[in-house]
Amino acid sequence: MWGNIAIAFILAFIVSFMATPYTIKIANKIGAVDIPKDQRRMHTKKMPKFGGPAVILGFLVSMIYLIAVMTIEGSLDLFSAQEYGKKMIGILLGIVVIAITGTIDDIKTLKPWQELIGQTIAAIIVVLFGTQIEHLDIPFLYRIGLNETFSIIISVLWIVGVTNAINLIDGLDGLSSGISLISCISLLIIFVLNDSPIIATVIVTAMAGAIVGFLPYNFSPAKTFIGDVGSNFLGFMLAIVSILGVAKTYTAAVIVLPVIVLGLPIFDVLFAIVRRLIKGKSIKAVFTPDKGHLHHKLVEKGFTPKQAVLILYGLSASLGMFAIILFDSGIWKALSFLLLIIATVSVGYKNFIKEQENRPKLEEKSDQIQEEK
Repeated sequence: MWGNIAIAFILAFIVSFMATPYTIKIANKIGAVDIPKDQRRMHTKKMPKFGGPAVILGFLVSMIYLIAVMTIEGSLDLFSAQEYGKKMIGILLGIVVIAITGTIDDIKTLKPWQELIGQTIAAIIVVLFGTQIEHLDIPFLYRIGLNETFSIIISVLWIVGVTNAINLIDGLDGLSSGISLISCISLLIIFVLNDSPIIATVIVTAMAGAIVGFLPYNFSPAKTFIGDVGSNFLGFMLAIVSILGVAKTYTAAVIVLPVIVLGLPIFDVLFAIVRRLIKGKSIKAVFTPDKGHLHHKLVEKGFTPKQAVLILYGLSASLGMFAIILFDSGIWKALSFLLLIIATVSVGYKNFIKEQENRPKLEEKSDQIQEEK
């Protein structure tokens, strides 16, 4: 297993890293460029936004190679009762729909409802090919079996919801790709501890490798953005792999682990929906972009964009670690860890606010000293 994990990561990393410079050139030729034309944009110059195809290419090359090799050596049976062959075809078709929708959006800019249609079609394809949430568990209470229709509805909502969660949080250099990487690592650890299907473990590892190959070009100061094609792909695949990774598990705590790991982008998108509904008083308002996301709020508080990204990385990593500890050691150890993190962050935030309040006084004092000189 570890050999396959290493191959999945390294192959995806190399392909993504080598392909990204080419996507920058392609972006400038086809007009997939982000121009800062409103106050929501956190950058001040034109930026290529077509890094997604490099991430997708790295992932696909790694996955196609490994699926072929594992099938030949007999460690993966595509035609078993789990029907992995059928599921992989559905996932590949879904990626094609996501890629086409995202590419059009990066070049022409689709309306939000048009992008949502593309995401929904991709999700329906994946679900109809067998990747479904077959039951829901209420932690520490009981398990609910789902009939076929309800299973399809819940699965499509989950995939579309996570896809949008990662897409909407893509507002600062390296933010969506970094949080997706942290989520991949957290899920990988859970899958290994849970002895999850090898296909899920390899998929999440290939995703991590492709993101690591892209991040050097995307972290602040960014040379390129991942674009809608990339952020949609990352959210789409995180939703799918979270279903595949816990499909054979019946422990109540494990079923909610993907929700915890992806808690930061999920909270951000849910808060955005509620905020826009209250502000706009209509369903149409949900599709209206605003400047109320978590990264916007942090920058408004005085943090630099890079600091805001690192803070959100820390929060995402904390949620991932909470999920891992919850699975491996139980609720009490996980809660004590979370409380310690909250206490530490509270102290740090309090000191930051004090520094922000004192900064004008210190700057004024410094100006007076300069004048006296």
